[in-house]
Amino acid sequence: MTTVAPLPDGDAMMSARTSPVTFRPTARRVTAAPTTGLYDPRFEHDACGVALVADLHGRPSHTLVLQAIDALEHLAHRGATGSEEDSGDGAGILIQVPDAFYRDVVDFPLPEVGRYATGIAFLSLDESSAAKARAQIDELAVEEGFDVLGWRALPVTNGNLGSIAEAARPSMHQLFVAPAATAVLSPGDPSLAIDRLAYILRNRAEREVVECYFASLSARTVTYKGMLTSHQLAEFYPDLADERLASGLALVHSRFSTNTFPSWPLAHPYRYMAHNGEINTVAGNRNWMKAREALCATDLLPGLDRAFPVITPGASDSASFDEVLELLHLGGRPIHHAVLMMIPEAWENHRTMDPARRAFYRYHASLMEPWDGPAAVAFTDGTVIGAVLDRNGLRPGRYWVTDDDLVVLASEVGVLDIPPSKVVRKGRLQPGRMFLVDTAAGRIIDDDELKSELAAEHPYAEWLEAGQVDLDDLPPPVDAHSSTRLGRRPSAAVWLHQRRAPVDLGPHGPHRHGAARVDGLGHGHRRTVGAVAPDL
Repeated sequence: MTTVAPLPDGDAMMSARTSPVTFRPTARRVTAAPTTGLYDPRFEHDACGVALVADLHGRPSHTLVLQAIDALEHLAHRGATGSEEDSGDGAGILIQVPDAFYRDVVDFPLPEVGRYATGIAFLSLDESSAAKARAQIDELAVEEGFDVLGWRALPVTNGNLGSIAEAARPSMHQLFVAPAATAVLSPGDPSLAIDRLAYILRNRAEREVVECYFASLSARTVTYKGMLTSHQLAEFYPDLADERLASGLALVHSRFSTNTFPSWPLAHPYRYMAHNGEINTVAGNRNWMKAREALCATDLLPGLDRAFPVITPGASDSASFDEVLELLHLGGRPIHHAVLMMIPEAWENHRTMDPARRAFYRYHASLMEPWDGPAAVAFTDGTVIGAVLDRNGLRPGRYWVTDDDLVVLASEVGVLDIPPSKVVRKGRLQPGRMFLVDTAAGRIIDDDELKSELAAEHPYAEWLEAGQVDLDDLPPPVDAHSSTRLGRRPSAAVWLHQRRAPVDLGPHGPHRHGAARVDGLGHGHRRTVGAVAPDL
């Protein structure tokens, strides 16, 4: 993507950020502006407002959607605008797929709920270019095992957009696809299996189709977002005001694009999460993920290499986090498990921590480095919804539970007018602790219970004992200047590199492919990034 914007110069620097941003044809995803002057997209960070609203039992209603939008509008001060008050940095909402609503508004039949995927594509405003893009996406869908059910011209109302947001606005088109009769789906939940197929399709489309970005493409959730203010979201997308549109949970976000160029794709929520804060380790996190790609493999995501790169070049820290979270989740881990891999609590010097939980964290430290903030991350897979505060603990989060089973969590108090007499439980996010609502079980899962269950799911301590090598236990390196020792044995570093094996995302024990090992920092032979019990 390229932009048309004046360079910052003296007093003009403050106005440069709000100059119109336009997208030109690109073979990669439409995301952010290029490096210009003092601006570098590698340092994109967000400081925003985030909230989740859920019915404890997952009962869908339009009322809950309206409550989520109300919470979003109360977070307007957390977002930002440029020189125009009607050009926002970004706002959005993630909800469950409103199946009954979509059946009423599309002119083609849909399979049963959970057996099709849908999502909103951001395409060119040029009608012929958008039509060409849709045709290309149709071809890719067939190649990836889908039948294209149809496209819906998503209704939008753009009359109140500022000139900056309007100049950057793409056209919105909603895609509906279902697995072909010949498609091979992964075992288990059909909607999750469809999401795995859709993951490959979406990434290929964003890489191979000119001016294409999918806000989401899923059988479980759908995201409405854009370069909007909090108060513009429901007006811009008339779907959200329709009484037929219902959901049992919602995740909303108001973006403050700190020292960055706002854009339609970089608005939150992403496919699985929304974020308040910043990921200050993002450069290293991205490099590690890039290094892993050549070794990644799993039966759950056949043809995974067609979706590479995992992380979109030039995206924000939040976008990168979401992309890795998605891969970990689709690779076989429950979403809350994947989140704990990326945002662990402070465990290394916690002397009183349960040994099983400590082994859980130590094992995963060899597989994934922490994505450190300060950051508060809210997340959902369409059934569970929750939030976690990283171990720095520098981003606020408060939650309330009412006597009619409404759960609200937000960056601050007051996002919804709830009478105190209705509140039966309230609290705050704490460093390294997770707040999780399981709408299938109809309850809030306590942090200790959640982590104890995950720690007991597999024999992590045994796997560490069998497969982890501490650096202090390695043999001394060969003295390259000693002719008497040359040729006897390779150095420890050479030994490590020569014994590398493919990174398998599938769930296995530590010795499925032999005695491959991982050193204490995870720089070894079985660098695994997904699944329930990956190889060491």
